[in-house]
Order: sequence, then structure tokens, then C-alpha cells
Amino acid sequence: MQGAVSLGSLLVLGLAWMLQAGPVLQDDLIPIQENFDLGQFMGKWNEVAVVSSCPYYMEDKRENPVIVALDLQQVAPDGNFTMTSARFRNGTCKHRSTNYRLTDTPGRFFNHVARFGADVDSFVVHSNYNEYAMTLLLSTEQPSGTKTSKIKLYSRSKSVSAAVLEDFKTLVRDHGLSDDAIIMNQNIGQCSGEQETNPVSTQPQGD
Repeated sequence: MQGAVSLGSLLVLGLAWMLQAGPVLQDDLIPIQENFDLGQFMGKWNEVAVVSSCPYYMEDKRENPVIVALDLQQVAPDGNFTMTSARFRNGTCKHRSTNYRLTDTPGRFFNHVARFGADVDSFVVHSNYNEYAMTLLLSTEQPSGTKTSKIKLYSRSKSVSAAVLEDFKTLVRDHGLSDDAIIMNQNIGQCSGEQETNPVSTQPQGD
């Protein structure tokens, strides 16, 4: 009887974790932009919409739903790249640099977030390079093994067409998340200020 109670408790805990973290796809089942071109993907983007299975990330984004300016630059000679982000937080412009490592799969990148002990795989799912890009990020925290996902919509401008937004909503639903939960970031002006750069290490770091 005691064993049955213990098993029941474990099942309840497991269900609670799944409800909190939400669905996460296996990375080998994720479609990636066909014939991905890294050079065309580089340059300036704006993060205009996002949704995540992580409740803490979503809470933070709801408190500060602003457009994040991104600048992607390749690092010679290894071909890896750096993403510099700029966003307003508490009235101050914050900058952060994240180093991404290329993988053997075009359109798939890796970085490590030291402050959360998380390994992150990023996938470019759809992009026409000159207008929009849709990316999926799968994060695994160590040593707990907790997995979460984020889906982001980038724009070369600070908005997207209705058709692109509908395609993004479809992508979100296809990956088991609700399109009602999508956070549309707001344009509150140009962000400028001191650059806050993460220290360089053997593993890329970022947010």
C-alpha cells in the first residue's frame, strides 16, 4: 500500500511538472528552413513576438513586452556568430551579447546560458531572410534536466504582415502551445546606451 501511495505521489509530481513546463519536441523531429543560408540570416532583426512553455519567462516578458533589437554578426574564421540584443528595461537600455556555435545541421545553433546552467539548441524554422524569421529554442537546464521551449518571430522592420503573423500562430499551435499566449512586443522607441557583454568562455553564453 505504501508503495502504491509513493508511486501515486510521483505521478502527481510528474504531471505538475508537465503542466508547468509544457510540451517540448524532440530536436530530431523539428523541421528546419530548407537550404538555410547563414549569410542571408545575418544582420539586423527585431524580436516582435514570442511564446514559451516556461511560466517564469512568460511572466518576465509580460512585465516588459518591448521589441528587442538584434544584430547578428559572423565571427571569422570559424563561422560562428554573435547576437547582440538591445532592449529597454526599467527605463534603461540594456545590451547583451550571446555567442552561438554552429552545428553540422545548417539552421541549427547552440549556446550555453551560464546563469541558468542551460544548454540551448536554436532552430530557424522559416525565413525569407529579407522580411521575417521564425525560430524555435529548446532549453535543457543542468543538472535537473528540465526542458522548456520558446518560439520567436523576428522581423527586419518592427512589424510583420497579417499573413506572416497567421503563419507564426500556426507554427505555435503545431508545437503544442496556445496562440492566445503569444506576447506581441511593443515598439517604445530606439534603444541606445551602455553595452553589457557577457565574458567569453569555452562555451557560448547568452540569455
